[in-house]
Amino acid sequence: MPDSVQDDLFADASPPERQPAPGTAASRLAPGQADAKPAPKTAAKSGGVALAPSALQLAELAAQLPAGLRMGVSTWSYPGWDGLVWDGAYDASVLSKKGLTAYHQHPLLRTVCVDRTFWRPLTASQYAAFAAQVDADFRFVVKCPAGVTDAQVRSEDGKPRQSNPAFLDPRLAVEHFVEPTLEGLGEKLGVLVFQLSPLPWSWLSRPGALLDKLGVMLAAVRQALAARPQVIVAVEVRDPELLGPALAATLKAHAATFCLGLHGKMPPIEQQLPMLRALWPGPLVCRWNLNRIFGAYGYADAQKKHEPFNEIRSEDLHTRALLARTIQGITGAGQPAFVTISNDAEGCAPRSIALLAQALAQSGPA
Repeated sequence: MPDSVQDDLFADASPPERQPAPGTAASRLAPGQADAKPAPKTAAKSGGVALAPSALQLAELAAQLPAGLRMGVSTWSYPGWDGLVWDGAYDASVLSKKGLTAYHQHPLLRTVCVDRTFWRPLTASQYAAFAAQVDADFRFVVKCPAGVTDAQVRSEDGKPRQSNPAFLDPRLAVEHFVEPTLEGLGEKLGVLVFQLSPLPWSWLSRPGALLDKLGVMLAAVRQALAARPQVIVAVEVRDPELLGPALAATLKAHAATFCLGLHGKMPPIEQQLPMLRALWPGPLVCRWNLNRIFGAYGYADAQKKHEPFNEIRSEDLHTRALLARTIQGITGAGQPAFVTISNDAEGCAPRSIALLAQALAQSGPA
């Protein structure tokens, strides 16, 4: 990609666009599914899960997207996607176990973020069960357990109780995360995400020690991935103080990238893009988790507003437009892009992905 295009890609964004009111036509409709209506309440299905026929209308749109782009949701077990992804009303437990058989057939959904691993490590056999439900071209984004990436041991309500002696432990990262994902997912493993939870002052006041420790772990992870160099290693942070040249240098030294984490705890997307410039050339890994209007601790409020997650209720045109521009620039230079979106970003992850795809198709080649 020419320098001028790269500079434009990572330039400061224009002021945010005014958001349409929730419930307006612009906030509800997704391309190819403009007429899709929430299905009437019916008894939950319990058998195999099938793709909603309306999703096939998005195949033409999918064909216009960059070949190196993979978009998907963050967790897939939502009954409210009846008519958008699922062909009927299914219980969440059924979707959790069997939903990927339908999900991976959706034209726009070429990846998925496995979030549950953040709370509890999964076994190789559990990963293999996921892999068996998708085709050979599908790729998974998987989060490292918090037991490795959180500097504090927390209570059930999330409050810190004590320091975590296993924080960024390279042996645990490899044995409890990297090796099981490799064994279970095989060639279908796309990205390993190491999300550092908000750090206590004892670490933030010593950034050099923190980054040295992070570097040791990343070196061990890369060594474990020696036979799979195509797997992307991404680090996501929840403390804006860490954004800067030192973190970029640590990531670059260990063939890792920075994960754009879009939510209230971090600056908006335009203030995180300089990290990608510092790591250029490289892939894009983005997790759009929470609309900034809900603040840093607004997940409960977002869930309350967005349930049952079948409509766009908190449209964010500014983030979507800048994310589309970023995707175009990075994939246009031949780099891969993994973008996963949560229901809490705008209200309905599948509709957000369809709208992002429409923005990409309308903007044309980078």
